[in-house]
Amino acid sequence: MNGPHDLGGQMGFGAVAPENNEPIFHADWEKRALGLTLCCGAMGHWNIDESRHARENISPANYLSASYYEIWIRGIDTLLERHGFATREELFSGHMSGVGTTPKRVLQAENVPAALARGGPCERPTEAKPVFAVGDRVRTRNFNPTGHTRLPRYARAKQGIVEAVQGAFVFPDDNAHGRGENPQWLYTVVFDAPEIWGEGADPTLTISIDAWESYLERL
Repeated sequence: MNGPHDLGGQMGFGAVAPENNEPIFHADWEKRALGLTLCCGAMGHWNIDESRHARENISPANYLSASYYEIWIRGIDTLLERHGFATREELFSGHMSGVGTTPKRVLQAENVPAALARGGPCERPTEAKPVFAVGDRVRTRNFNPTGHTRLPRYARAKQGIVEAVQGAFVFPDDNAHGRGENPQWLYTVVFDAPEIWGEGADPTLTISIDAWESYLERL
């Protein structure tokens, strides 16, 4: 979706200023935010793509004024309410007023290291053959979905070259909305900077994105 998270090429935000020797967490509550997000996800009622889309749906003013982990917590609020674990009133008051959804699973403390080590691999087998090959010239589709997508706005309707065939992976545009994993082939596509940024872009630079097969058209 064209939400506040999709900032590529947007002006007015200033230069990116990496923090020297940045700590993993800037405050103790950020540790809890990460822990809550992982534990809630482990309950098994939503997937990573639905989680991302919940964050994308935060109103622009709230999203852009929030820190990284504040965005995570606001996304979890949305998911807990959507799946019946808590009402909006309970989330704001911090007190339970009724019985909510029963988790499918509960992540126990002793199982956390193994769960983190396992991660959430998204590569999937598919009987379909890749439509594109390394070296093919392609154009990304020009579309503006209201749902989740991993094709950024700045890279739509742009011409590039397939640089690598990465394998078949869960298709996030469907998975975020309960339509199944529907794996597709994923390609690394490289673009010349002027194709993406237009006149004045450094012609010696390139931009690469990973694009699912249905994002691409053959030239």
